[in-house]
Amino acid sequence: MGSRNAIPEGAYYISWYEGKKLVRKSVGKDGQDAAFERSRKQAELNAANHGVPVTEQPQDGSGNVRRSLATAVTEYLADIKLNKKHKTHAAYSTALKYFLESCKKPYLEDIDRRDLLKFSAFLRDEKNQAPRSVHNKFSNVLGFLRSQGITEKIVKKEDWPQYTEEETEVYEQAELDTMFGACDAEERLWFEFFLMTGMREQEVMYCCWKDVNLVAATVRVSHKPEYLWTPKAYRERTIPVPETLVDSLRAWKVKATKGCPLIFPTAGCRPKLDFLDCLKACADRAELEQDDFWLHKFRATFATWHLWAGIDLSTVQLWLGHKDLASTMRYLKPSRSQATRDKVNATFAVSTNGGAQ
Repeated sequence: MGSRNAIPEGAYYISWYEGKKLVRKSVGKDGQDAAFERSRKQAELNAANHGVPVTEQPQDGSGNVRRSLATAVTEYLADIKLNKKHKTHAAYSTALKYFLESCKKPYLEDIDRRDLLKFSAFLRDEKNQAPRSVHNKFSNVLGFLRSQGITEKIVKKEDWPQYTEEETEVYEQAELDTMFGACDAEERLWFEFFLMTGMREQEVMYCCWKDVNLVAATVRVSHKPEYLWTPKAYRERTIPVPETLVDSLRAWKVKATKGCPLIFPTAGCRPKLDFLDCLKACADRAELEQDDFWLHKFRATFATWHLWAGIDLSTVQLWLGHKDLASTMRYLKPSRSQATRDKVNATFAVSTNGGAQ
């Protein structure tokens, strides 16, 4: 389910038949709780219809139902699988699996701040997770707890795992020249496309000829229902590209497989899945360190080079498809151009020349 605000407050009831008798039960004013009670009752009735004995759920001293943590995790991951991408489902699955290992409490209502603090320590000490991974898994578990009505105030601001934000890496022009020199024409087009569009890997995989406007010199990231694929955060966008890439795409289109909508398909007109392996192979042929080459680094280079060229942050944000400006600002690295070096040298020219210009 989504956030607590996804379903409005109101007076909620659920109803069902017991034989010929219609039974109606109030389930409170909170829409999220009401949805949970409806799902729970549906599961109970379905089990009864199939001859599965149904035991009463445990209650606290006030008569409130105590919900199974393991069951809630299973239902939550089922919702994630239906509504989110595979990568998102995998991330939540791992985080919640580890949380179930760390927290031995059987009921949701018993979870408190200490369980979250122990979870952070468990990830760090038992699972040897890096600080950034600890932070991400901690965030995923809190998202799950919020969806179950466990307030976000269960932890304090200082309880969040800390990590050092690493500086983003970009390609140097010289290493790109060397790598491209070891590519054949097709390989060069693949990686120039990554570099000059700033697209994510799956965005390139599912990019089709209908997304390319050779006259306007733009490439579009769009929903592909035929491939069961949608852009990240459901955001479509249009990216301007240089004429050099347009010329390469125009020539490539002439050779493209007729009837295949994908720009870079496999022989069977399926999305290409091995761009990273191909990039590593090109780096190896160029006698470059393979670990220095990965696909997202093209995206970082796209952003940083545009910012160095004077394109404003909000425009680059739109081209990258970021939800917030902070994500784009990570690529705002100091320029390493000769003009910048000249200014740095000029700054200290006074002190190194005895105080005289």
